[in-house]
Amino acid sequence: MSAERLIAAPAERIFAVLTDPSRHCEIDGSGTVSRLVSGDAPLSLGSTFSMNMKLGIRYTIKNRVLEFEENRLIAWAHFYGHRWRFELESQPDGGTLVRETFDWSTALLPWTIELIGAPRKNHPAMEQTLERLETLVAGDSTEDQPN
Repeated sequence: MSAERLIAAPAERIFAVLTDPSRHCEIDGSGTVSRLVSGDAPLSLGSTFSMNMKLGIRYTIKNRVLEFEENRLIAWAHFYGHRWRFELESQPDGGTLVRETFDWSTALLPWTIELIGAPRKNHPAMEQTLERLETLVAGDSTEDQPN
């Protein structure tokens, strides 16, 4: 399942946020990501990072970056195997089409994802994540202007 949004910011600025796991709690639309426990920015292929989470109970989850193309694609998964993927497509006007995908086809037990209703719950959260990401990166365009 995917959600997408056209964001008036360059792919490089968006990718910088996505590859900094300490910023994930700022953009998380699900309300489950609390804070970074470990992991360095920028993330790259094979990087690991751990996040404190809250979903009824508090827990820590360790993720590994499994897909990576600079300023274009990043995806990570944890031990259960489902992936969170962000794809960025630069637009002629300088903006970026950002697509977030929740891919549970790679999960160890994909039927459990459907059983708990994650697809239905995740789509609105993904839309909220993209809205938060837009607010974060589109608010300050001064860094792109010459002095």
